[in-house]
Amino acid sequence: MVPLWPLGTLWLAYFAARGIASDDAPLKCEDLRLGQYICRDPKIDNATQEPMNCTNHTAYVACLPAPNITCKDFNGSETQFTGKEIGFYQPVECRSVNGYSYKVAVALSLFLGWLGADRFYLGYPALGLLKFCTVGFCGIGSLIDFILISMQIVGPSDGSNYIIDYYGARLIRLSITNDTYRKPQMYP
Repeated sequence: MVPLWPLGTLWLAYFAARGIASDDAPLKCEDLRLGQYICRDPKIDNATQEPMNCTNHTAYVACLPAPNITCKDFNGSETQFTGKEIGFYQPVECRSVNGYSYKVAVALSLFLGWLGADRFYLGYPALGLLKFCTVGFCGIGSLIDFILISMQIVGPSDGSNYIIDYYGARLIRLSITNDTYRKPQMYP
């Protein structure tokens, strides 16, 4: 007589792989769809204009699942949320800044670029000395450096980013991701 339990185990594995038998398994809160949770805004450090507690170019913000959503929270326990509990922490990208101000770099480049003050400020002492000795490469190098610094092509020598504080808002480069909604175009 052949035992039937290996056959039943195979059928359960087959249905679990197809997702049929896993309907009763609770969803992890990180896997919720947009609109099923709200993430709080990160606290911004006034000195750097970046989220606080930023390590390895990442900060974490608390996300609250919508009321009556049941999922596994960040501790792994299954909870039905009321909309006021933290379900998970979402990573937010942040830049590394070391105190170099964009406004100061542009002002130095505009007014004292012919003396190499902009390059000294950004941590390029050899280029700063060369610009000082040649009076900004007869003005042409100063103009080129002003354009490169204003367009943020030339940044601090340590690889960090500028501190950009335009009226308390952060300058963000726009990009299209999977979460971007594209309005369908109607052509005549």
